Amino acid sequence: MTAQSDQKRLVRIGVLGCGNVGAALVKLVDRQADDIEARTGVRLRVDKVAVRNMSRERDVDLAEGVLTRDAHAVVSDPDIDLVVEVIGGIEPARELITTALSSGKPVITANKELLANVGTELFAKADECGVDLLFEAAVAGGIPVIRVLRESLRGEPISRVMGIINGTTNFILTKMTEDGADYGAALSEAQRLGYAERDPTADVEGFDAGAKAAIIASIAFGTKVVAGDVYHEGISRITAADIAVARRLGYVVKLLGIAERDASTGSVAVRVHPAMVPLDHPLASVRDSFNAVFIEGGAVGSLMFYGRGAGGFPTASAVLGDVIDAAVNLSKGSHGTIGSFGKAKMLPIDETSSEYLLSLEVADKPGVLHAVTGTFARHGVSIRAAEQEGIGNEARLVFITHLAKESDVQSTVRELRDLDVVQQVGTILRVIGS
Repeated sequence: MTAQSDQKRLVRIGVLGCGNVGAALVKLVDRQADDIEARTGVRLRVDKVAVRNMSRERDVDLAEGVLTRDAHAVVSDPDIDLVVEVIGGIEPARELITTALSSGKPVITANKELLANVGTELFAKADECGVDLLFEAAVAGGIPVIRVLRESLRGEPISRVMGIINGTTNFILTKMTEDGADYGAALSEAQRLGYAERDPTADVEGFDAGAKAAIIASIAFGTKVVAGDVYHEGISRITAADIAVARRLGYVVKLLGIAERDASTGSVAVRVHPAMVPLDHPLASVRDSFNAVFIEGGAVGSLMFYGRGAGGFPTASAVLGDVIDAAVNLSKGSHGTIGSFGKAKMLPIDETSSEYLLSLEVADKPGVLHAVTGTFARHGVSIRAAEQEGIGNEARLVFITHLAKESDVQSTVRELRDLDVVQQVGTILRVIGS
């Protein structure tokens, strides 16, 4: 073997960021380099790691000269063959990735915010430059969903991808379901254990899951979907009473990211919201901070992928898988392509349909049920089940509808709020998977 071919077998990696994921990746490359070389013929080596704070103590062994503050120097360094971006945010990540791609370097990123906003721009740049841009870790941590959608199911007519894609909210809802905790106590516990940030807004209001849902929809349906196309509704208004009612009726409450395509019209609907899932549905058993993604296709039927959706090592494992693919392609002078993206015909939330649960606090007087059900009927919303909880001033009516259009349900709710006999309309929950 010549010295030139030996050199081609060594792939020198530049890592942007050395937090939980970046540090875990460096460790995995160091531990597994021999096995990876034995299997692929490619030797991986981390040569540069760009960080904001050089003096910060890090639980990772790095040789002298590996750490640098200059991320731009890393991506433009001719001695770096491949770049891993784990700094997050849109800028300077977009500029750094674009520079790396333009220099002929494959890029692996875990940056969901970036891809959910300018992903198609970067995918096009990667194709133009003839190098890989891979992003398995951006959606569900260590769960290999993107690779499945890009490769295994590339010819599958996928109708829906639905899942629990935020571990923080799933942990909170699990505590509320199993321990009877209220939302505030469950959130505090999540923060204490490190599952939730000090400012949990991105997680609990559905923005994190929304970015992931946009990426999933783009890959699954071959259409350009950005974060702004996704309807968001979080869990901060879910109460212990809502959880208890759902449980008694045979459901569990989960925050779901849902991407659907209508085969007849080609329209795409992408949304994130709490939903009641039947206890016998596979997603109902996903507990604590775990994630799961449920894929429905015309030929393959239903598939579910389950595992840890976050954490340093699970996420770094997904990054490393992409690094190996890109490194092998680089050594062969080839690259994968994600293909072109059509313009999505986005279906607004008002045009989607679901079953719904509505609870109403009502006055204890004759004619209440007639007035309420009449309101449902006027808006074309059919009631599948109804029951009363409590008596007197604590009376509450609980309804589950048949499949109904979102706009019709919202019109019903607005009229119900104006009825003298309705004291309060409680949480409205969509019912999925009945």
